[in-house]
Amino acid sequence: MKRFEALAYAMADEIRSGRRPVGSRMPSLREHTTEQRVSQSTVFRAYYLLEEWGLVRARERSGYFVAPGAAPAPRVRQVDQMSVAEVRSTKVDVSDLLFSVLDAIRDPEVVPLGSAFPSPQLFPLQRLAKSLSHSSRVISPWSTVTDLPPGNESLRRDISRRYMGLGIAQPVEELVVTSGALDALNLCLMATTRPGDVVAIESPGFYAALQAIERLDLRAVEIPVDPVFGLDLEALELALRSHPIRACWFMTSYQNPTGTTMSREKKQALVEMLADRDVPLIEDDVYGELYHGTVPPLPAMTFDRKGLVMHCSSFSKTLAPGYRVGWVAAGRYAQKVQRLKLMTTLSASINGQAGIADYLNHGGYDRQLRRVRFALRSQLDAMNAALQRWMPDGAKWARPEGGYFLWLRLPPGVDAMQLHRRALANGVSIAPGPIFSSQQAFGNYIRLNFGHPWSDRMQAAIETLGQLVWQARR
Repeated sequence: MKRFEALAYAMADEIRSGRRPVGSRMPSLREHTTEQRVSQSTVFRAYYLLEEWGLVRARERSGYFVAPGAAPAPRVRQVDQMSVAEVRSTKVDVSDLLFSVLDAIRDPEVVPLGSAFPSPQLFPLQRLAKSLSHSSRVISPWSTVTDLPPGNESLRRDISRRYMGLGIAQPVEELVVTSGALDALNLCLMATTRPGDVVAIESPGFYAALQAIERLDLRAVEIPVDPVFGLDLEALELALRSHPIRACWFMTSYQNPTGTTMSREKKQALVEMLADRDVPLIEDDVYGELYHGTVPPLPAMTFDRKGLVMHCSSFSKTLAPGYRVGWVAAGRYAQKVQRLKLMTTLSASINGQAGIADYLNHGGYDRQLRRVRFALRSQLDAMNAALQRWMPDGAKWARPEGGYFLWLRLPPGVDAMQLHRRALANGVSIAPGPIFSSQQAFGNYIRLNFGHPWSDRMQAAIETLGQLVWQARR
């Protein structure tokens, strides 16, 4: 463990045990450097971790203070000379907060910087309608039976060929068509766990993972995600040694909300680490086709040799929002996932499957992907320039290499939930950091969506947001 991590865990233990009550002032950088005999950089990085965990908040020119709600968080105990958060048997409970935020950003009059979806203007909806119409006219009546799970055979062959383009020999018989990627992810979670089991998830991470764990009565171990380097494999190794983890749910490329991508080497190390323990990986890869450069990222399943990686994706973010057609390359769990699909929602839309299969064969899907990638790259350039112009010093963000999310760290003292409410009052939505953590951490982070065409309205929204952040710092 690095020195700044050891210091952060020691301070976290003091906060969570109640020895440092809510609202109390934490020791200054100078006090820590003198008492601990460490550099100011080490202390600063420790406080940075505590901020990410939602345990402290910075006040300008006043230092760091214990954040409200910090004390009830999971206790910290010593395991193999390293500190890790204890897994409690209580349920994850994020739905009330999440729904309150999501309900507030559905107003079409609000600028959708907090939306989870790209603009529908990016998709060839008229051409898709033509494919849907044609396939509906020629579809066999027997498709109501034959296209039940595992799904439309033509569509599954097309998906298999796209894996081949990445150098992955994906058997058609291991592909199961689902009602979108979220359905695939939930089916994989059901196939690998039972109530009370422990699942490793990302922190910050996709809020639907938290909701699925809550609904299935599972417990969560949160693995930190660095905004630049991705999943912390050292923390995962420690968690695997400390807890009976039954499955992992990770997004290895263009992670939501941080936008970060794990390197090829880290993805291979991740798969090998889990294979050694026979722990399945549920890989959420809905943004993998939305790379901004010229070379696609390889999914973690590239390195799977035991059928343990369950690769989930869909056409919702690249082609057909609302059609709810996704899939999972389920490996050794294919039959179980197929049966669970039949037992739950029965089948993805028969017409939707046939329509997308027709488009993949005749509509120019790769041309469509190139258009979307170019649009997202241009829109990111515009948002990045606007943020540089309007955000005050202290705001930090890393430019993602794909997808359409940007993870922004607010200046010290700015609360993401308060900013969310003030922004909404001014006609702008943002996604506040606490909805991406079971502990409602990341109170000084927001996620911004650049998946909508840039316009004067978007420019004005960033200006408004920047002004609100300036005001919150005072």
